[in-house]
Amino acid sequence: MEKILDEQYYDLVINNSNISPELSANITPINERESILHIYKGDSTDMCSVGRYLYHNFPTIFTPTSLISLTRSGVQSIQSNPYLALFGQGVLVGFIDTGILYQHPAFRNTDGTTRITSIWDQTIQDGPPPSGFNYGTEYTADNINIALGSNDPLSVLPSTDTNGHGTATASITAGSINTENSFSGVVPESNLVVVKLKEAKQNLKDLFLVPDTVLCYQDSDVLLATQYLRQTAISLNRPLVICIALASSQNGHDGEGSTSFLLDYYTQTPKIGVSCAAGNEGNNRRHYYSDITSAPYQDEFELQVSGNDSMFSMEIWPNSPATLTIEIISPLGETTQIIYPRINSCTPFTFARSQTIIWVNNYLLEQESGSQCILIRLSNPDEGVWNFRVQNINDENFSFHSWLPSGELISNDTYFIQSSPDTTITVPGNAEHVLTVTAYNQSNDTILLESSRGYTRTGIVKPDVAAPGFELTCATLPGEYGSYTGTGAAAAHAAGIMAMLFEWGIIRGNYTQITGSDISSLLKRSAGRSDSGVYPNNIWGYGTIDLQGLFEMISF
Repeated sequence: MEKILDEQYYDLVINNSNISPELSANITPINERESILHIYKGDSTDMCSVGRYLYHNFPTIFTPTSLISLTRSGVQSIQSNPYLALFGQGVLVGFIDTGILYQHPAFRNTDGTTRITSIWDQTIQDGPPPSGFNYGTEYTADNINIALGSNDPLSVLPSTDTNGHGTATASITAGSINTENSFSGVVPESNLVVVKLKEAKQNLKDLFLVPDTVLCYQDSDVLLATQYLRQTAISLNRPLVICIALASSQNGHDGEGSTSFLLDYYTQTPKIGVSCAAGNEGNNRRHYYSDITSAPYQDEFELQVSGNDSMFSMEIWPNSPATLTIEIISPLGETTQIIYPRINSCTPFTFARSQTIIWVNNYLLEQESGSQCILIRLSNPDEGVWNFRVQNINDENFSFHSWLPSGELISNDTYFIQSSPDTTITVPGNAEHVLTVTAYNQSNDTILLESSRGYTRTGIVKPDVAAPGFELTCATLPGEYGSYTGTGAAAAHAAGIMAMLFEWGIIRGNYTQITGSDISSLLKRSAGRSDSGVYPNNIWGYGTIDLQGLFEMISF
């Protein structure tokens, strides 16, 4: 079995400068900067492996972001203009998600053939994998068309989407026109390239106390998926838009991290754009922030823990130059005592009056960001109010953030009692140059309450723009049409608009070296803004996407 699939190996994302010749047999290359190092773990999980190896080497855990209106963004007015009839011709749109229901009419031409260029299904090991990759199976358009011509397509080509998230996202961006259901994707004449992610390894879920029932992915597979999309676009000499409708609240919400770095780099390259969901953490009470300006330079905050959550992790990120100690007190009054920061450590605690086990990693230095990071993992925590006491050993003013996991990794019944909805943009939406999209209700021009808010922990303006994200018509299982709400839907809508602009710039020759970052800048500058608002702001970014306004701006 390939080590990237073997549960007896951890997958660690490392810098290529750390690869020595003796490690070559345990390496899966990602790109010129990073690779996956497969570390043998054996049959049991040692929770303090996080501590023996650096925190940032473990893959980030991602969840899907969400479970009508083309007029509000100016799409229809542009497409009805004979000189600007932009439907995505010549552009590839890439999706890294739960797969795709390739039989759905939303992904077929009028003659019944597929509009999907290829599918890399990481979950099927019958082969062949894509060139340069060592797991999963690649299906070409020819393979898909053969399956579509049979009476039982899945018996010929078994890749499918049993969740529906990937199918919905792809259809909002690129679904074929269906007049009977009053449906069209934003760019119904584009081509799709799809990666169905394999689920996160159980050993990673065990380390970060992810419930077995939760659907989640690891960013080492996302990184490889991104490489596959880019490789496909280069081989076809097509511009590429990547839609990311996945989210994580791990890491420092500062744009650092492997996936954020790679997407940020690509979006500054000609012919590649990235549309990323801001996340749906705005009203889940999973973020706490404190700014302490007086002695004794300590803070104590409370977390209501539900009996529905038998295991979870959380993170604390101080802003420099603070250096914090941490003490954790259970509802029964048991305490970990004060834990001081170390370069690399893992301290387990077992509470005598309950079944609770806590692992605390108080990292003095998290290597990628240079910040302190406190990782806390709780197994079988007592239900009730937990207290977390932090103190700055520098005896000076300090501020810090704490985040609970995103999506379904934890229930909404576990929350910070004095929570803040700000600084809840999820990974990779904190990356500086990707287009980070929040969602608004296009029927009444109000932001969706669940939409994550900015800015980043280091003050980068995010989100960039708002797009329609309320009950967008989409393709659903098992071949019907429904609706999709959330920032994932909004990011899919914006991905289609990016594809329109690539068609205008590259395919039609108006701006052949345009980058995704260029498109983000144009969309921000032309965004619709309320006369009563101040922009940019941490809720709407620079305003609502206005494609009509963009073309009026560049036609001066």
